[in-house]
Amino acid sequence: MSTSIRRCLFFLPCIILIVSGCATVAPYDYTAFEKSKPRSIVVIPPNNNSIEVNAPYIYLSTLTRPLAEKGYYVFPVFVIDYFLKENGLPTPAEMNDIPLDKIGEHIGADAVLYVSIEEWGQKYQVLQSVTKVHATLRLVDVKTGDLLWESTAIARETSGNGGGGLTGLLVNAALTQVLSSTIADSTPSLARRANNAAIGSRARGMLDGPYKISTENE
Repeated sequence: MSTSIRRCLFFLPCIILIVSGCATVAPYDYTAFEKSKPRSIVVIPPNNNSIEVNAPYIYLSTLTRPLAEKGYYVFPVFVIDYFLKENGLPTPAEMNDIPLDKIGEHIGADAVLYVSIEEWGQKYQVLQSVTKVHATLRLVDVKTGDLLWESTAIARETSGNGGGGLTGLLVNAALTQVLSSTIADSTPSLARRANNAAIGSRARGMLDGPYKISTENE
């Protein structure tokens, strides 16, 4: 074996370790979260930076369950939406500008979850279609205004070719586009998947709340 090959084999494990280290997700700093110890969360209807007008309320419907399963009391999202509209705030953009002291006074939540939808829905490409949900989440202490936790919720799915090489790809993409108005919308399930991954992440997810029900599998 040549000297150059031996050197390559010697450095290969080091390279692998370096790459593995770079891929490791750093733990989140929960100092503010642990100090705050929120028990209840109000979710403000999301700001929408996508082109899908229905995205905020579809996404809003997918947030209560993962937050409740984490052990928090979640104010009924559509009751809060109705309450805010009845009090002169007709759009999510206006709702997201409510001062924290007003949220504390009129709603009484310990923390508020702000959401911004960055991408939503299906895009058609030459040989495939891609459906994507991308949102940012920020949990803020109502009393202090401290940022307790933030994360990015992302999920996507791509249409497969179904076999048949290039012809199969073209046929599948065409059928997906033609049938898109009749097949079930996959964005709610993608949103749930994205939320579960972001909120439930072991390294950077939301801390368990006071109403968390432990199971034998955890």
